[in-house]
Amino acid sequence: MELIATILLITSFLGMATIILRKTPALAEMPETKEELSRNIFFLNLKEKIKNFFIFAFKFFPFELILQKILSKIRILTLRLENKIALWLQKLREKAQKKELDSDNYWKKLKKLIKSKRK
Repeated sequence: MELIATILLITSFLGMATIILRKTPALAEMPETKEELSRNIFFLNLKEKIKNFFIFAFKFFPFELILQKILSKIRILTLRLENKIALWLQKLREKAQKKELDSDNYWKKLKKLIKSKRK
């Protein structure tokens, strides 16, 4: 019974593979749908608008000025990020120090408790 099922499985995979291999060139030759064409046109128009904007911007503003502004914004962002990370590190260190103090207090309390029981 398992042999028959295995043979059926293998033959069906082979049949599917032959169908896919035969139909792939025909599918590649088919024209695109209207949605894909309109989407491609939309992206081409958007790309052209962005390109035209940059050409316009570089005519009136020097490239160095735009680069300075971009780099200053990146610097501000990194400084803010660095400050935030420093605050997180400080909070983590305070928590670790507090845990360390609490663990020291635990052992001190335990020693006092043992001493008080011995007396």
